[in-house]
Order: sequence, then C-alpha cells, then structure tokens
Amino acid sequence: MPVKQNIRLTVDAVVFGYIPREGIVVLLIKRTIDPYLHSWALPGGFVLDDESLETAVTRELLTEAGVNINYLEQLYSFGLPGRDPRGRVVSVAYFGLVNPTNFKLAASSDAEDASWFNIKDLPSLAFDHATIIDVAVQRLRNKIRYEPIGFELLDKKFPIADLEKLYETLLDRPIDRRNFQKKINHLGILIAHNEKQKQVSQGRPAKLFSFNEEQYFKLKKEGMAFEI
Repeated sequence: MPVKQNIRLTVDAVVFGYIPREGIVVLLIKRTIDPYLHSWALPGGFVLDDESLETAVTRELLTEAGVNINYLEQLYSFGLPGRDPRGRVVSVAYFGLVNPTNFKLAASSDAEDASWFNIKDLPSLAFDHATIIDVAVQRLRNKIRYEPIGFELLDKKFPIADLEKLYETLLDRPIDRRNFQKKINHLGILIAHNEKQKQVSQGRPAKLFSFNEEQYFKLKKEGMAFEI
C-alpha cells in the first residue's frame, strides 16, 4: 500500500561546559523566529538536502553561537508527533563537551543571544529541549564513569583538585578523593608539570597536570577499563 509521509529533519546540539564556580553548564540560544519567538532553545535547525547530519549540526553551532567543537557525538533521535508545532519534525540530537573559557559566544542572525546556563537552573525551553537535555545529562554521567571525556571540559593544564571537583559535579555526588587520586595515579594518565597555579583564592598554589592521551589509548588498546 502507498506510504504517505511529510516528515522534516532537524538537528539539535547539547553542548556542555564546566565553570568551576558555577558547575556544569549548557549552551542555549534565544530564538529570533516563530515558533517560540524569543524563547531559549538548544542550537539547531533544519538539515539541508545536500549535507550530512554532522555537517548540519556543526553549521548550526557555528552560525548560531560561534562555537566549533572537537568532541561531538550522536545522542538520540526525538520524533514524537506534536513535538514541533510546525508539523511532523524528527530531530537527531548530538552532545558535545567544551571548555567555555576557550570560546567567545557570538549570536548571529539566527539567534538574538547565546549564553551558558547551569543545568540545575534552566529557563523555560522551546519544543522538547528540556527532555533532550535530560537525556544528554544522563548520557554524560554514565559515560564519564568509563571514559575520560571530562578532560575536554578542563584547561589543558589543571590542578588535581579541579579534576576531583569536576567528577563530583558531573556525578552529582561526593567522591573518595584519596581513592580517586590513587586510581588516577595508578593508570598513569596524567602528566605532571613543573608549574603551579598562577592565581589561588586560598592556600598555596597547586601543582599542574595535563591529560596523557597517548597513555590512555595505549591502556585502552591493552584492555584497560577506566572506571570511577
């Protein structure tokens, strides 16, 4: 029997960042068109006929917020009827991780504003974007336990206390700092530098470290399981 379809395809991007004094933040843009005019939403838009999904989400992030991301992966597809008042629209969502200090957000003609919001204090969102963010947060919290993706959120060089605080924030629970440091040191995935923090609020400047990506992938190839 003949099949009638009138489905349109979009992409949405859930971009997480980490600000030590604020916690985990997500990038939102303020819409300049209906529906949901002037509402906050995830960066995203319709996929063009001649582009891939990855090209589309990269384009939308760059044009709506001025952001170019190294770590980006497909999250989930959202296609409930009625999720978009413009008709039957399916969205393929992606999530990525960045260090917010490396970017100067720049809203374009497709967005009147772009800003970071704490995931625990979000404004009212357009479409089903609150649900998309919830799914992305769960994916992030699960994945951070078995892959060291959290390093994407930190500066290239960081004190060990920042790494501990990041994991506590991501997992939304306290961690045993002694066991955490012991496990990280045993894996040998940190490079110690003869440098210290330039600015500290209290106490002595802490020693700086960086992620040893080469060692991590070597251990992973050998069958090492990264679990926190």
